[in-house]
Amino acid sequence: MGVDFTEPDVPADAVGRRVFCGVDRATVRYVGPVPPTPGLWLGVEWDDPSRGKHDGSHGGVHYFTCRHSTGASFVRPAKVNFGVDYLTAVRQVYHDNTENEPSEDTPIPVMWTHVKEQSLQNRTSVLLHKTGVNGAGAEGEIRKVTPNVKWLDLSRSLISRWSDVIDICEQLDRLEKLVLSFNRLRLTSDPSLHCRAFCRLTVLTLHDCDLTWPQILECAPMWPQLEELSVPENNITELQRPVDVLQNIRSLNISSNPLQQETVLCLSALPRLELLNLSNTGLSIIRFEDAAPGCQTAMFPTLKELYINDNNISEWCVVDELAKLRGLVKLSCRHNRLTTSDRNRKTADQILIAKLGRLSVLNNCQIHAEERRGAELDYLKMFGEEWLKAGGPGQSNAEFACQHPRYQSLIDKYGAPEEGELKKPQPLTLKNQLLKITFVFPDDAERSQIEKKLPASMMVQKMKGFLHRLLKIPATDLRLSYSSPMKAETEFEIDNDLKTLFFYSIEDGDQVLVRWS
Repeated sequence: MGVDFTEPDVPADAVGRRVFCGVDRATVRYVGPVPPTPGLWLGVEWDDPSRGKHDGSHGGVHYFTCRHSTGASFVRPAKVNFGVDYLTAVRQVYHDNTENEPSEDTPIPVMWTHVKEQSLQNRTSVLLHKTGVNGAGAEGEIRKVTPNVKWLDLSRSLISRWSDVIDICEQLDRLEKLVLSFNRLRLTSDPSLHCRAFCRLTVLTLHDCDLTWPQILECAPMWPQLEELSVPENNITELQRPVDVLQNIRSLNISSNPLQQETVLCLSALPRLELLNLSNTGLSIIRFEDAAPGCQTAMFPTLKELYINDNNISEWCVVDELAKLRGLVKLSCRHNRLTTSDRNRKTADQILIAKLGRLSVLNNCQIHAEERRGAELDYLKMFGEEWLKAGGPGQSNAEFACQHPRYQSLIDKYGAPEEGELKKPQPLTLKNQLLKITFVFPDDAERSQIEKKLPASMMVQKMKGFLHRLLKIPATDLRLSYSSPMKAETEFEIDNDLKTLFFYSIEDGDQVLVRWS
């Protein structure tokens, strides 16, 4: 719930302070007259630039500087709110939520107040999102009233300086998790002197705080035990190597920042990093030049989870580079431009699985052993013709090995694909061609063959549905393979319901062999 404020006087230190104006927040940049209109005005820079009207100028006079040409306004003091201190916000939020509170006409007994204060002393989480906290208040009172807080949310507050955050947190001796998102905080001098305020802090969220990476590194000495840092939607562009800071970081979310992608490798200096979120950062390429194709890089030695959603990745060589990461087991790669010849997302996922041999989770879905086996066998067939053209068995072709670093290891695992198994590319017009297919039932000698014309674009799943209606046998029990008149003695397994007849290179006149459990 929100906090009720009384109309404030203008503080002596108003310039630089944060304010509410309605539901919007801004920073005061000017206090004084704005002729010819009489009276006192506040010049404010809005967090949301679209809320403003000008750049801090009026009538040809430049009163203050604003980063955006239309990000500023002049408002009357009566229209703004400078907020309240931490304990006022705590009591208003949590006392107002207490059930069976005495009415306004009933005096509040001393015992009632004591019960409320005791409840606050027992709280381990204090969530003051949007409550207008502007500072610590009376010295030492926070430690008395909320001594057991482990999780503090001050997002969208009116705190304007890191020193105010320090004044609050140094009284919370058990603080482990801190959320400061959607604030604008001026830096403090010599951050290393303030380690005590955050001595137990392990999780910090700074979503949309208009921070650069150098500013984060400058503040980092305050957080010696930090393990999880989330800084999406800031002003982070060029990354620098963290030196003697952030050395305990296990999880780093740097998504939705316009990164200079060649600087991403600077993060490999984090010795304990296990999870990295680079989604929506403009990423299109990454290279680990210390390792040849198929080898392991020394960079990011502890990285297990990587999120690269909503980027510009279109080259499969990027996936081959990711395969160099020795510990990568979870990858999320949605909404990129990795495509295959059949434009099928499922096929692209199969190639990802085949190229990343250690991966156990793709796009938040567990990769089961059967799925991996199918993906790797399909990969062998899919690129088998290229492999043969590159020399095939016993030949070394550097270009093919560079494009398909895992191919030889998959041959070692499953054996080389036979020529009849290879998925040869066909003209796109065949996708819409009708194929005459003969269904035969080798385990049921009394059942006659059936001829049907089916589109090459039909999925195996739909073909099984047709057979289910014909045979009255559950589609899940059906096992299919096919043979060609040219090699009638060889059967090719149809093992993926989400593939098309075109994918399996089934041609006009082929036989589909139907068996069931």
